[in-house]
Amino acid sequence: MTFKPANNIQDLQYFGEFGGVNPSISDSSTYTFLSAKTMFDTFEGNADGCYLYSRHSSPSNLYLGEALAAMEGTETATVTASGMGAITPVILQLCDAGDHVVSSRTIYGGTYAFLKNFTPRLGISTTFVDITKLDTVEAAITPTTKILYCESVSNPLLEVADIKGLAAIAKKHNLKLVVDNTFSPLSISPINLGADIVVHSLTKFINGSSDTVGGVVCGTHELINDLRNVNSGAAMLLGSTMDSLRSASVLKNLRTLHIRMMQHSHNATYLAEQFENDGLKTVYPGLASHPSHELFKSMMNEKYGFGGMMTIDVGSLDKANALMEMMQERNLGYLAVSLGFYKTLFSAPGSSTSSEIPEDEQEAMGLSDGLIRFSIGLDADIERTYKTMKACMKELNIL
Repeated sequence: MTFKPANNIQDLQYFGEFGGVNPSISDSSTYTFLSAKTMFDTFEGNADGCYLYSRHSSPSNLYLGEALAAMEGTETATVTASGMGAITPVILQLCDAGDHVVSSRTIYGGTYAFLKNFTPRLGISTTFVDITKLDTVEAAITPTTKILYCESVSNPLLEVADIKGLAAIAKKHNLKLVVDNTFSPLSISPINLGADIVVHSLTKFINGSSDTVGGVVCGTHELINDLRNVNSGAAMLLGSTMDSLRSASVLKNLRTLHIRMMQHSHNATYLAEQFENDGLKTVYPGLASHPSHELFKSMMNEKYGFGGMMTIDVGSLDKANALMEMMQERNLGYLAVSLGFYKTLFSAPGSSTSSEIPEDEQEAMGLSDGLIRFSIGLDADIERTYKTMKACMKELNIL
């Protein structure tokens, strides 16, 4: 049977405390107990349905976690105050001092900085590899490797991970395959392809309104319970708790994710095809010229397309900056980091979201100065957008 993530979200039905169609928001940091024994049991983790303290969990956070677990097809999930607040506890929960991670070399700059600069202080080392080459990935595994880490679609180069192939390697070597699915919610369902754990930055497409940061870890009951353990859980003890008001807000936005992803993908496909025809160096998984186009097609839940992220290379940082400033002046979007907003967002990753990656390593992975990363918006008239973008490019002699 085909996995239909949007149906799983649609089928969740909650009633608020007073019969509202939205669940009531639990605006409390601490919760009362009718008996001292129940409080003791809750501390021990043995009292289902009882709440202790909002850093541990709250009804609002559990509603959102349940909806995201349904979307990803996992047993359960825990939400966090940011995407990094989801990624870092997973790595620290699964690794001890002396352990090793094999990670894709093209990942979000914050994740890269955490694995490259921070975890070595705790005795955890990482080997960064070209995730598209499965033999290279397997060759990097050592007896102390615990995690294989990748992004479904990588930031910012839009390399596509062969999740089935990586899952087979992870299984063979008894590793956990952790997949960051931020760029491709609904389009790709990593758990169905063999991944063990899925993380998202909720800040991006899932929330979709660029008004909050948030994260989620989707996985087994065992993993999520470990992360939330009062005595040894990394999510619990590092304190990256999502605020109840924010989780309620993200849950409302999640319900329109399927409509938004279809429009993001439709618009990005149109622009990518036009720019490629114009002779620009365009990278988008929906283009037949993308090295992993067929792989993405084989993994995707078709309806939601190839996502809203694309890159073009205009040759130099000066040209990239001039174009982005002009596009912003002409109301085409914002010169801003992040993604998933209703307006198009554009940035030059080499000097922004991937600036943590040293220049020589940027060069090795093909991250050039003139690369512009676009998060394509929900424009109702994408032909008009294209014409205005093209006019900007002609004025600056890019086309």
